[in-house]
Amino acid sequence: MRAWPAAVTRRPCVPTAFLDRDGVLNHNRRGTYVTSPRGLRLYAGVHLALKLLAAKGYRLVVVTNQSAVARGYISLARARAINLRLVSLLRRAGAGVDAVYFCPHGPDDGCACRKPEPGLINEARRQSPADLDRSFVVGDKKSDLLLARRAGVKGYLVRTGQWRTAGAVPASKSFKDLLALARAIPDVKRKKA
Repeated sequence: MRAWPAAVTRRPCVPTAFLDRDGVLNHNRRGTYVTSPRGLRLYAGVHLALKLLAAKGYRLVVVTNQSAVARGYISLARARAINLRLVSLLRRAGAGVDAVYFCPHGPDDGCACRKPEPGLINEARRQSPADLDRSFVVGDKKSDLLLARRAGVKGYLVRTGQWRTAGAVPASKSFKDLLALARAIPDVKRKKA
């Protein structure tokens, strides 16, 4: 389900960074949920990381599980408001993302969009194609890395949020945070020699 923007203009096929929200872009603790827009707190340097990834030629798409809706902690409207707050905070910092997709279902709902299933990436790709050979998923949890595997893209682990729960699922590489990843990732706008 797309939270933002209201409509997507179909764009050319480009490399895409599929970013988890909680634990990658904003603070997250195991067993807690962001239940109000004011509760969303970005990690330091996230805006710089997003600006750098965009400058390197990546489309930026947030893909996030939000089971707080299914669990009755927040309404669907509140989940959308929280995601709009994310977009607003990033804009104020001079950064942004191209789209935000979220799954409001619970772990036992059998939903194809709930990570680690690739439904959110598939929906994003239908609306704006992604060059999967040069795309990747960034996450802090096992479900993010499994999503990368199931979507057929590289998976990068950031050591923020709940990264210790990632377990034995291999990541292509791990990074201290999103800014460290953005600095290390290749520039896809450069011509190959």
